[in-house]
Amino acid sequence: MLNKYARAFFTRVLTPFAAFLIRRGVSPDAVTLLGTAGVVAGALVFFPRGEFFWGTIVITLFVFSDLVDGNMARQLGRTSRWGAFLDSTLDRVADGAIFGGLALWYAGSGDDNMLCAVSIFCLASGQVVSYTKARGEAIGLPVAVNGLVERAERLVITLVCAGLAGLHKFGVPGIQVLLPIALWVVAAGSFVTLIQRMVTVRRESAEADAAAAQESGTAS
Repeated sequence: MLNKYARAFFTRVLTPFAAFLIRRGVSPDAVTLLGTAGVVAGALVFFPRGEFFWGTIVITLFVFSDLVDGNMARQLGRTSRWGAFLDSTLDRVADGAIFGGLALWYAGSGDDNMLCAVSIFCLASGQVVSYTKARGEAIGLPVAVNGLVERAERLVITLVCAGLAGLHKFGVPGIQVLLPIALWVVAAGSFVTLIQRMVTVRRESAEADAAAAQESGTAS
């Protein structure tokens, strides 16, 4: 849902900014690299120290590069396999940094091994959810399923709740509980999404194998 509606909205909003960068001679790949570097820095500098509010602000400023670079490529008419590969690969790096930063907090000053483990599960499951779709498509299947919690949902839930939890340092009482809730929700949602994609790939592969066998039998 977020990919369908929010992405379209922000793409329209960011189009003038993308056009400005093009006029300044900035390449889409440079925006991709800079955006990922900013997200990684924000996550690994602020989150392990418990600075969730400022970390979220920094990450949010850079995470929109994921929309800007694609917008620039379309305006330039330069969409390419390399650009798509680079963007997808660095998305995984950014996601890993966000949940890795949270895991470092809970492994250190946050002092909560359970939430450290949940953060690591969110990191790993997010990578595997993305892999299942990529692998399914690589073997020629459409993987036609909208998962319960995909990348956009994982980021929004985690970053919104992390940013709000960071207000605890500004004197807002009890709000820090939002981050653990978010991590459990993302973990559960990612697990459900993984199952959804595996079931879909199993069904689609069985249908494709049956169609291939029927076609082979007809040909002979």
